[in-house]
Amino acid sequence: MKPQQTSQFPDYPFTPQRFDVRPGVAMSYLDEGPRDGEVIVMLHGNPSWSFYWRHLVTGLSDPALGKAYRCIVPDHIGMGLSDKPDDAPSASPRYDYTLQSRIDDLDALLAHLGITGQVTLAVHDWGGMVGFGWALRDPARVRRLIITNTSSFPLPAIKRLPKRIAMGRHSRFGGWLIRRFNLFARGAAWMGTTRSLPRDVRAAYAGVYDGWEQAISTLRFMQDIPLDEGDRAWPLVDAAAKQLPSYADRPAFIGWGLRDFVFDRHFLDGFRTALPNAEVHAFADASHYVLEDKHEVLVPMIRSFLDANPLDAGTWRVSA
Repeated sequence: MKPQQTSQFPDYPFTPQRFDVRPGVAMSYLDEGPRDGEVIVMLHGNPSWSFYWRHLVTGLSDPALGKAYRCIVPDHIGMGLSDKPDDAPSASPRYDYTLQSRIDDLDALLAHLGITGQVTLAVHDWGGMVGFGWALRDPARVRRLIITNTSSFPLPAIKRLPKRIAMGRHSRFGGWLIRRFNLFARGAAWMGTTRSLPRDVRAAYAGVYDGWEQAISTLRFMQDIPLDEGDRAWPLVDAAAKQLPSYADRPAFIGWGLRDFVFDRHFLDGFRTALPNAEVHAFADASHYVLEDKHEVLVPMIRSFLDANPLDAGTWRVSA
């Protein structure tokens, strides 16, 4: 497949690759840094894409900046530069926009790349549930954690589902508005930070979802949020929540924007409780897209964290 053109995306000097995670459905992903480097798997949520991680990818994969890491950064199907198939029963190819599908896609990508050893999980938003859900298959493969405004457990009992999310999850009309006018991605590009993003950065976040067909996954992600035991993703989220404290013996870095109206202090408290030894940096002047608000500070912090907690030689190697 031809390389995708990314010159219109600021600070995104990468050449995405593509892989068919299932017949006729291609995932776009970044694979930056040395092939024999320690593997960092970066997982975005909704409504962002690998663009969210761009500063961290540059800061970790460039050997001119120090030890270079191998950064694997997929765009979930329906997101970013990946294919955006329909999920109608008659669609061909058809894709089922579920948490389980996301986990299966990640597993297929890593197998395709021959990555069979230990990895570092970097997660944001619903990427947390994708990553921790994938880790249920073999928790020993996760040796370090980088956590930014995300979750690995159900909505805390003390917190209500925000109205802007409930609009898409519960309202047919709200869902129509989201797909027709790309409301969720556009809104997040304006309200997901405390700093004012340049126009081209906002366009990079939201423009990939302009159009009814392009915005399908921004809505399906909302509709798949599990709130009770009757929801199809609930067993995975419940299992991940029970598994989370077992990672307390591994190095963990938490970078959190405290002005996030979704993943707020209640979610941060959940991670603090489960991972009491984590290195925590919470910013009162940062919001949901914390790596936009604080990348100048967070990228060197994360590099220092990784450098100070190296993996054992050979544990991250790819298979022959």
